[in-house]
Amino acid sequence: APKGVLLTGVPGCGKSLLAKAIGSAWQLPLVRLDVGRVFGMYIGMSEENLRGALRTAEAVAPSILWVDEIEKGFGRSGEGDGGTSSRIFATFLTWMQEKAKPVFVIATANDIEGLPPELLRKGRFDEIFFVDLPTRRERVDIFRLHMGKRLKHPDVVGALKVTDEALGKLAEITEGFIGAEIEQVVISALFEAFAES
Repeated sequence: APKGVLLTGVPGCGKSLLAKAIGSAWQLPLVRLDVGRVFGMYIGMSEENLRGALRTAEAVAPSILWVDEIEKGFGRSGEGDGGTSSRIFATFLTWMQEKAKPVFVIATANDIEGLPPELLRKGRFDEIFFVDLPTRRERVDIFRLHMGKRLKHPDVVGALKVTDEALGKLAEITEGFIGAEIEQVVISALFEAFAES
């Protein structure tokens, strides 16, 4: 059975959305592990919190365990925490290596440079994918999606002709934009259009 994937790349380009899409496409429960919430104030509490979260993912198996921004929880920091980060990381690695239940792990990271090499070695994840800035064609699709989602009133749809040429022009002038920025462009344009009636 596949073990999982690590999605890395530019922040705001859809890594988290991709994790949700995989869960939806596979029709499996998607369990989000917030590593920051695992850490407890008492000795041993953090490890037990992680074990509890992993037990939950296994209890609903087959499932997907989504570890969002994994570098924030399992990065190379942790000096001065009494070794808690190291123990949490070791517990997670051991679970990944020895899990018997069908739990597919999707980890997202904005910067894999801060991740320990033992997490990135072959065998931990089936593949590591880089999610880059959207291409021109993808920017057209992103504009079309966000405009279609927000421009629903019949008067507006009838008065506004969103042509492929107009979308192409928008895609050209937004080269280097991430998907989240394109969404904000659409929202800002709607506010301006509303203000100008």
